[in-house]
Amino acid sequence: MTVWTRAGDDLLLSVRLTPGAAKDDLGGGWTDAHGARWLSARVRAVPEKGRANGALIALLSKRLDWPKGAILLESGDTNRLKRLRIIGGGRASARLVALIDTWVEKT
Repeated sequence: MTVWTRAGDDLLLSVRLTPGAAKDDLGGGWTDAHGARWLSARVRAVPEKGRANGALIALLSKRLDWPKGAILLESGDTNRLKRLRIIGGGRASARLVALIDTWVEKT
């Protein structure tokens, strides 16, 4: 099972976010009780007024080299477990998926 799925021209990404971390980083995978896989992400921002969500989107944008405005929070606004939509990511899926899979394998 992967942390991403294709949705037409977009990619959906499952992320488990830890706010208030020592540094912003992506890496490692996490499996929930139902067997679903999630990419682990950490941001320095605190989980207040959407700051951590914004930091996550900025981090993904930078690492994926993708416009911030094309990464949307689909669900998990106040939850650690988040689903993000990468608009147009399906068209560049080979490049994006290779990056994402590398992060999941990172320890």
